[in-house]
Order: sequence, then C-alpha cells, then structure tokens
Amino acid sequence: MMYTVIDIETTGQGNKITEIAIFKFDGEKVIDEFTSLVNPETYIPEYITALTGIDNSMVAEAPTFREIASSILEITKDCVFVAHNVNFDYNIIRNEFKAIGLEFTRKKLCTIRLSRKLIPGHRSYSLGKLCAALNIPIEGRHRARGDAQATVTLFQRIIDTDNSEKVFAEFLRRTSKEATLPPHLPSDIFNGIPNAPGVYYFKNKKGKIIYIGKAKDLKKRVLGHFYDKTDKELNLCRETADIDYELSGSELIALLMEDAGIKQHYPEYNVASKRNPRAYGIFTYQDRMGINHLAYNILKNAPSPFITFFNITDCRTYLEKICVQFELCPKYCHLQEGVQQCSHYKIHTCRGVCINKESVKNYNLRVEQAISFTSEISSNKIIKKPGRHPDEEGFVLVKNGIYLGFGFVENTEQIINTEDLEHFLIRQKDNVDIQRILKRQLITS
Repeated sequence: MMYTVIDIETTGQGNKITEIAIFKFDGEKVIDEFTSLVNPETYIPEYITALTGIDNSMVAEAPTFREIASSILEITKDCVFVAHNVNFDYNIIRNEFKAIGLEFTRKKLCTIRLSRKLIPGHRSYSLGKLCAALNIPIEGRHRARGDAQATVTLFQRIIDTDNSEKVFAEFLRRTSKEATLPPHLPSDIFNGIPNAPGVYYFKNKKGKIIYIGKAKDLKKRVLGHFYDKTDKELNLCRETADIDYELSGSELIALLMEDAGIKQHYPEYNVASKRNPRAYGIFTYQDRMGINHLAYNILKNAPSPFITFFNITDCRTYLEKICVQFELCPKYCHLQEGVQQCSHYKIHTCRGVCINKESVKNYNLRVEQAISFTSEISSNKIIKKPGRHPDEEGFVLVKNGIYLGFGFVENTEQIINTEDLEHFLIRQKDNVDIQRILKRQLITS
C-alpha cells in the first residue's frame, strides 16, 4: 500500500493554505516529496506569522493553490492520505480543490487515532508532545515540511507495532467511522451514545463543556457534527475529547434541557443571540359595528395582548388554529386584509358574520371563548411526553403562565393532581427563550 503523509500551514481564519508538504511513503521509505509555500491570495494575520514564521512577503511570489493543484493530485493519486488530525488537513485541501472546480477524494488515516489505538498510554497525542515522548525529533516545528517529516517517522513507528495491519484494515473499511471521529475522541465513547432523544455535551481535554446540543436521535446528530466541514465544526471537533449525554424521552424536553445547560455553562461554541427576539402579541378590539376582532402586531404596538409569540410565523399559525377551532372569520382575525368578505384559501369555517348571515352577538361570544381558551392553556398547562424508557412518562409544568420545569414519573406512580406531580419536578428557571419554545409547542399540539 502507498501512503502520502501530509502537513499544511494555513492563514487561520478562513483556512487558506500558506504551505504544504507531502511525502510519498511506501511503508518503509520515502520515495517522493512535494513541498511548497503557497500564496493564499489573502492576508496572513500576525499571530499566524508568530506561530509559523510565514509572513505575507514570503508568499507574495509563491504559486497559488491553482498552480500547484496538478502536482498535489499527481503525488497523492492511488495513495492513502495520512496526517496528524487528518480531517483538518484533508478538508482544507478538499475545499481548496472545490474552490477551483475540482474534486479531491482519497482514503484517509489519522496518526492521532492510530497512535491512540496502537501506542496507548500517553498523556497527550498532540504532534509535539507525542514526538517528544517517543524521542522523534522535529526540525522546524509549525512548518509544513518539519511537521510532515516527523509524522512520517511517527507513522513508521505505528506501522511497526503489533496488530497494525489489522487496525489499518479496520480503519480503512468504507463503513468505518474512525476517519470521521474527532482525533482525540475514543471510539468507545461515540459507540456508547444511543439512538434516542436527549442532550449531548462536547468536552475538551480538560473536561470543560465546549458545546451543548439537543437531538431526537443523539448518535445521528453527534455524527452529523463530524461530517460538517465548516470552520466552526472543524475547530469544535479538533478540541473534542469526550462526549456526555442525558436522555430526555422527547424533543421538547431535550430543547428545555439544552437551554438550561447553555445558560449554566456558557459553552464557547454555542453562539448566543446578541439581541432579544422580536415579540408579537395577539389582542382584541371592537369596531364601529360592534364586532370583536382578533389582531396581531409587534408587542409594543399590541394593546393588552392575551398571548405573545417570538416570531411572526408562529403568531399567524396560532391565529389560524383558533380561527378554525372556534369557527371565526379570517377577515376579522386579520388573516385577510382589504376584503369585503372572507375567502381564505384554507380556512372555510366562518359562519357568515362578514356577510350578515350570523349575528354579531353570537360571533362575539365565540371570540370571547377563544380568548378564554387561550388564556387558560397559557396560564396552567401540563404537557405530557414520552419518558426515557417505556415504564415512565415525561412532563413539563407551567403554572400561572410561568414555566416551573420538567420531570419524569414512573408509570406505577398514582398521580391525582398537580401537587403530586411537583414531587417529581426538576425545577428550572423561566426565560424568554423557554417561552418561545413553549409557545411553539402550543401551536403544534
């Protein structure tokens, strides 16, 4: 089998290549080499120059990636792509090819993951620290050729270990996820994640939570992070060394758990909104004919709203829902504007108040019923959801319009009233994001 051991240096932000080194290796010796500075056609930040020594003047006359693309394709043809943290180098190179309209696909091996499997017991598997522990010299650290040359020596050590042939075959299987998993994440951690609803916590090597997410299928969603090739996801995966999870039984409770976790831990890869979401309110008013209207507007322009939402779509969807449920008129619910009589494309339950077929008194009575119904379900609500296993049930509790938290109850428990439920309640804090989640539940239930 033939390998190409590769290392690149980049601009950091934007990840444009500034230097590349490729050693063609037959498992015993290097048989070819390609090394070049690369003009990234963008500015190299000072902190990158401080790390690598590569500055803008050094690459000014260097070839662009387009100019060396054919050389890279030729030397890597029919070879396994090998690198320390292979997904980082591979995806950046593949993106460079994509930018010039070319495909780049190679089998991959990661020397971090191989080292963890075949040379276990080291405190750190970063290239510098692992090479120091194994007495592998690095001439020119943080330069592509020096790091690639050290990786060749490390790769040779890996090949020479017992059982390497079997491990290589396992890692190179098409169905293997070894080349996809983050370099510092043990495969047994990922394999232990279930296909069930819940929240997951990405942790770095120090055990600090760096990202929290929720999912209907934990394993599938976590794997999705590893296939995502955006800069943010590549950086997240590069730092991930452990993953914890909690089962929720349902997507709704997972959403609530995720919000609580983010507000408790403030993970660096969870991007918090820099502004509060715009709120919309549904309110009522009476026109000159005495007909009670239901209308909506941004919250500051909605007089005495009886329910609020945090996006316009949810607001209109809920208005459509109660319009149908209480046989109200789309015209007087402001789902149609500038019409003499209603002719909504999907709501056909109006009893004719807009064409004088129904009395205003009867119509207004149903409007009042709709308002009372909304106020009641918004103020006190027990939302029942599946539990984390077949013998329990999940629930969310809202009392006097305030979210109190969620909980889980074994099916053998006798629950007669809300007070009984509160013994199983995991209390949480209410906030605007929680209200947005619960309002969306309101319109879909």
